[in-house]
Amino acid sequence: MHDIRFIRDDPAAFDAALAKRGLAPLSDELLAIDARARALTTETQELLARRNEASKAIGAARARRDDPTDLMAEVAALKERLPQLEAEQKRVAEDLSARLATIPNLPLADVPRGADEDDNVVVHERGTPPAFAFNAAEHDAIGPALGLDFDTGVKLAGARFTLLRGDAARLHAALGQFMLAELTARHGYEQVVPPLLVRDEVMYGTGQLPKFADDLFRTTDGRWLIPTAEVSLTNIVRDSILAEGELPLRFTALTACFRSEAGAAGRDTRGFIRQHQFEKAEMVSITTPDQSEAEHERMTAAAEGVLDALGLAYRRMKLCTGDMGFSAARTYDLEVWLPGQARYREISSCSTCTDFQARRMNARYRPAGEKGTRFVHTLNGSGLAVGRTLVAVLENYQQAGGAVAVPDALQPFLGGQTLLSPR
Repeated sequence: MHDIRFIRDDPAAFDAALAKRGLAPLSDELLAIDARARALTTETQELLARRNEASKAIGAARARRDDPTDLMAEVAALKERLPQLEAEQKRVAEDLSARLATIPNLPLADVPRGADEDDNVVVHERGTPPAFAFNAAEHDAIGPALGLDFDTGVKLAGARFTLLRGDAARLHAALGQFMLAELTARHGYEQVVPPLLVRDEVMYGTGQLPKFADDLFRTTDGRWLIPTAEVSLTNIVRDSILAEGELPLRFTALTACFRSEAGAAGRDTRGFIRQHQFEKAEMVSITTPDQSEAEHERMTAAAEGVLDALGLAYRRMKLCTGDMGFSAARTYDLEVWLPGQARYREISSCSTCTDFQARRMNARYRPAGEKGTRFVHTLNGSGLAVGRTLVAVLENYQQAGGAVAVPDALQPFLGGQTLLSPR
């Protein structure tokens, strides 16, 4: 959500930031609605004051035995006009709020301008892609013999669902537990088990509603299945006023996530890359504005640490304005090397949202020694997407006969097992 005061103070800067995202100027339209809302507020206050003044004058006229008929007629007219004025004022205010709610966050100054993923910028590369003495296979060729059962998943639930069994299921569980251990023990995130079903206002708070309803699954009682634990974790602080000393707050959760993939028709229809249901270890930080820059680097480094521990080659990308999410002011994507595809693929996104989500959630803090409050800054990132990490392990640790070596860091989570052998 945007601060209308910022738009009033510097409409040119607001429009310039929208232009970086490829959007047309909106300040004139928004300020016209805002001016109407403010005029209605002023008129309402003036009429309320006049009604009170006239009501008192009626009493004074009666005390003097003067005729109060004209004053009574004026008060009656005001009583009839005020509800109409207040209804119009509410409608215009709601119209302004609805318009502001559909406008994405403004990109930070260092975010590169661009149209799509082709304009993203490489920040750095880490690790060395493995060299094989054979032609590397993709995960959907390796996985079935290890328990990655695409056919049964489709039989049970339809396209973009997969059943995991045996070693594939154990590897999947081990990856999730390993990620939680890394994020809590090494990086200080507090583990949370959040609801997977949430209310409208919670989805609104992190920016999924109203714009992206078609990308979500909704239950018959009006709740929403979370597309990411970011939704539940960030909203922990909704409608709160935190003490500055409580910040930063850092939360992590390993949850199932649900996405309709409405905008991904025809993409990654094979394999385990893009599913309607998947697991992800999510990180969320709640900070003061002066902490958020450093926190973004810290969070991204935590996700990179998981990849480093697994011995996977990856690169960090700074997303351009055309590829950045709705609520993000800056996003780093981590892309892992997949030998079977001979390309890097996204495995984590880490974003700073500045105060954009906080305004939607009314999440504030009170600076030490001050009476007033300010909006917190929120950040979120995956550390990592479990299914995509499983894909990366299968492809990077594959052996010539179809077996898969278990990375050293995962072996304690698999009872010391060092090799996954095809059935």
